[in-house]
Amino acid sequence: MTTYVVRRLAQAVFVLWAAYTLSFAVLYLLPGDPVTVMAAGGGDSTSVSPEQLASLRVRYGLDRPVAEQYATRLGHALRGDFGASVHSGEPVSRMIADAWPATLELTTATLALALPLGAGVALSGTYTRRRWLRQLLLSLPSAGVAAPTFWVGLVLIQLVSFRWGLVPAFGDEGPASLVLPAVTLSLPAAALVAQVFAKSLRTALAEPYIETAAAKGASRLRVHFAHAARNAALAPLTVAGLLVGHVLAGSVVVETVFSRTGIGRLTATAVTSQDIPVVQGLVVFGACAFVLANLAVDLLHPVLDPRITTTGPTAVTL
Repeated sequence: MTTYVVRRLAQAVFVLWAAYTLSFAVLYLLPGDPVTVMAAGGGDSTSVSPEQLASLRVRYGLDRPVAEQYATRLGHALRGDFGASVHSGEPVSRMIADAWPATLELTTATLALALPLGAGVALSGTYTRRRWLRQLLLSLPSAGVAAPTFWVGLVLIQLVSFRWGLVPAFGDEGPASLVLPAVTLSLPAAALVAQVFAKSLRTALAEPYIETAAAKGASRLRVHFAHAARNAALAPLTVAGLLVGHVLAGSVVVETVFSRTGIGRLTATAVTSQDIPVVQGLVVFGACAFVLANLAVDLLHPVLDPRITTTGPTAVTL
């Protein structure tokens, strides 16, 4: 087990390093002058004097060789220092620390809705004997995945908030303001869970041990929920780890549509204003969240399914 954990931790560290390196390359090594972009702030760069550009290069260390810039910034990033925002001058780490609690609240609410909803659709769709109902339930995930997030959010605002007046449409004051954003993000997430879980259930129901359990007198309900669902649960568990990245990406749209503060809104603002230090800090933060979620899933797999071994070359031998 120790070797398994160490291997997964090493993979997590490598992913974080790769995310930082790629973000550095994309943001600082693309054709063009990043100092001019930052100084212009989306306006006319001709209004910035050469002296101001030179001062910015010295301030952000962009006057040094690229390799030295990379090593210096990587060392600072290891200490949690991603520099300061070009526009506000506030430390990037503090900006992320102020924004992430709201996004964490939204992520928690989204997963709390998506996981049981997706699992319920998959279980019901594979259990019912009514053909029309089975086809209806198993077709819902495809519609949920295809529906654009921003469109779902706008429809919910129009119906639930403006027409029916049930919950606030915008802001992040109180639990009621969390309902529409969480529902908007949970629908495509639940659809993904339902698709994966339904396919895994159908595979499990075709296994020989299902016939053995039925032959021993187990009821159809017990066979479906206690035997098949238990063995099919690993696939949606893996998807749950991936959903963290899905929710973080969706929060950019949802927090903008619903005027909520958080990582998504900060990302949209930083990209629009071309605030390079903030964008790089957000890329690394998103990679950290994704890595931690998937690391937790990897460590839960051998606990939930004893058939998975944690030794050997693959560490997942059944």
